[in-house]
Amino acid sequence: MRRAVCPGSFDPLHSGHVEVITRAASLFDDVVVAVAANLSKKHLFTLEERLEMAEEVFRGLDGVSVMAMPPGTLLADFCHDAGAAAIVKGLRNGSDLDYEVPMAVTNRHLSGVETVFLPADPRHAHVSSTIVREVHLLGGDVSAMVPGVVGRRLTQRR
Repeated sequence: MRRAVCPGSFDPLHSGHVEVITRAASLFDDVVVAVAANLSKKHLFTLEERLEMAEEVFRGLDGVSVMAMPPGTLLADFCHDAGAAAIVKGLRNGSDLDYEVPMAVTNRHLSGVETVFLPADPRHAHVSSTIVREVHLLGGDVSAMVPGVVGRRLTQRR
C-alpha cells in the first residue's frame, strides 16, 4: 500500500487544500491529512477544532484519514512512523516552490520520504489560510474559498 501524508496547520482548511488532498487520494492508496500545531503561529482555531473540520470535510473520501501531528514532531519522523512513502504539497506559485524544495530535500535526507508537488488548480491559486483569515476578520465573505463546515465555524467566530 502506498501511503502519503498531506501536512499543514489548516487554519483554516480551504478549497485549495481540499482540491490538492482530493487529487492526492486519486494517486495514493491511503492519504493521511496531518493537522499540525505550528508553535510559531497564533491559531484562529484550536487543534481539536481543525481536526473536527477536516474529519467532516473528508469523511466521504475513500482512503483519506485525518490525524493530529504532535507538536514538536519533525514531519520526516511523522511520515516514517505512519509508514508514508511520500509527502504531498500543493504549489500555488514559484514562491511556494522556493520555500518547499529545501524542506523536501531535508525530509528525504532525514527519512527517505519523497515529496510530490501538485500544482494548484488556477481556481484556487490565490487562496491561502492567511487570506481567508484576514478577509474573514475584516468582515468579508469567504464562503467561496472554504468548505461549508469551515464557513459555519468562521461565522460563529464573529
